[in-house]
Amino acid sequence: MARPNKEVEALLQEYADLVSITGGDAYRARAYEKAARAIGGYPTDVSRLDAKHLREIPNVGKSIADKVEEYLRTGHMAAVEDVRAQIPAGVRELIAIPTLGPKKAMSLYQELHISSVDELADAIQAEKLRNLKGFGPKTEENILHGIKLMQSAGDRVQIGVAMELAEDVVAAMERVAGCEQCTYAGSLRRMKETIGDIDVLVAAADSAPFMEAVTRLPYLSEVIAHGEKKTSIRTNRGLQVDLRVVPPDSWGAALQYFTGSKAHNIRTRELAVHQKLKLSEYGLFHAGSGRKIVSRTEDEVYARLGLPWIPPTLREDRGEIAAGLRGELPELVTDADMRGDLHTHTDLTDGMATLEQMIAAAAERGYAYYAITDHAPDLYMQRMTDDKILQQRDAVRHLDGKHKRMRLLHGTELNIGPSGDVDWPEDFLADFDLCVASIHSHFNQDRDALTRRLIRACAHPCVNIIGHPTTRHIGKRPPLDIDLDEVFAACARTGTALEINGQPERLDLSDENIMRAKRHGVKFAIDSDAHSTLHLDYLRYGVGTAQRAWLTAEDVINTWPLGRLRRFLDKDRPRKGRPGEGRTSRPAGGRE
Repeated sequence: MARPNKEVEALLQEYADLVSITGGDAYRARAYEKAARAIGGYPTDVSRLDAKHLREIPNVGKSIADKVEEYLRTGHMAAVEDVRAQIPAGVRELIAIPTLGPKKAMSLYQELHISSVDELADAIQAEKLRNLKGFGPKTEENILHGIKLMQSAGDRVQIGVAMELAEDVVAAMERVAGCEQCTYAGSLRRMKETIGDIDVLVAAADSAPFMEAVTRLPYLSEVIAHGEKKTSIRTNRGLQVDLRVVPPDSWGAALQYFTGSKAHNIRTRELAVHQKLKLSEYGLFHAGSGRKIVSRTEDEVYARLGLPWIPPTLREDRGEIAAGLRGELPELVTDADMRGDLHTHTDLTDGMATLEQMIAAAAERGYAYYAITDHAPDLYMQRMTDDKILQQRDAVRHLDGKHKRMRLLHGTELNIGPSGDVDWPEDFLADFDLCVASIHSHFNQDRDALTRRLIRACAHPCVNIIGHPTTRHIGKRPPLDIDLDEVFAACARTGTALEINGQPERLDLSDENIMRAKRHGVKFAIDSDAHSTLHLDYLRYGVGTAQRAWLTAEDVINTWPLGRLRRFLDKDRPRKGRPGEGRTSRPAGGRE
């Protein structure tokens, strides 16, 4: 289940929002936001720390540590409850709307007495917001879009939240005597970006112990249904878990069936019918006699239908059946193919771990190479300077190759300005090993301006990767309105990779856009965008998204050996060179 760190993070972030709503000190709100992020990304379970050790977490001072310790001890944080009481529940409901900030939510309540999402939608339709300071037709449009985003998300959660819970449930079921196999299925196994509920499948001769065990999970909120073959529960985070127990002999057929998708299963059942067979969650049967043919493994089921095993991430009825019948399924990129991570941050800017901690954690993952890409100075709140980045470069050079022979790349994440310019002049950028360039502001430019902005960044001789290209935050911020095909063509033309950002709230590019970009001949970088050592694991979600887009290792630059990667990163950039160091002739460590 969710680590206590995440619960504390959510509570402190709520407090920061409430401080903003009530007109409190902006610095104080920002301090709580920083503390929330630091605790959320902290590798140690905060429930095991006292107030003294909580203060050792970056950005957590005595006052915040005391509040956290109070919550962990009592389950309550008095400061949050006090400020909640000052604000109508309806206003807190409005804050959840993407694109509507806390101050605007309070203004709507004070000026127009709006205290629900429905009332807000009605007021926009009646054009009642336009006379309010800070509101206008464009603001109304953005708010309506935010309402649609929130409503479309419904009860779905981001994949990272669902995965954490699913892996905990699977581990609990595997500890029950009699468990022969157990895994999660459904849309989570297909690595969809949001998950409605969690399907867990167990193979066992006796289902009763598992049906009992799932109702004793510590985070149970209610038992929705309890039966011999299936039990459904709701957790205290609102997620539904459906547990099914099947005989070991039916494991393969059940796993294939409950993984889905529905459209994929229709295709496989059609294949079975054409062969005078019947496919169900219990097995593959002769339609006439009812005799079971195969059911124990997914491989057997697919093989009997004339197909290779189809990876779950492809099972969306997007041509995988036809490709399988032709023997043309791609060999998808996997976690094991990833030689390194090319977009990560340290506490020099907005990360929560030191340079040494991030490098050590990356080395433990067995990487051949690893890039540090802290923010550049145009994001002024990060307080980056030339001297700071050059000092970091010296530290990176000193640590290069000292952690399991892993080679280090010193890079930066540049900010793509409103006209497409980036931080630092070209001659300064030439000495970075790589540059990621991303949009972090001015999201409301028109389509043509945003498109030109990205194309200009692609053409920069020192920009290697466009980070989180559409800037979306799933369920919170929509993707930018860009002519993506123009951008994809520019990336292919200039030798600029597009990022598949593994942060669960981003997964940017999406699988559909990756498929479009690949048709233009674009290469990709799958990155974690890690801001703590724990975030390095987000690479798995980027890999899952890449698989859903049918990518192979050849499509992804950070599956390549270091020498080949360096040649790609050289692009057309000018080189001043570094004393005693060759750019492409250095031997690679790790898996190269």
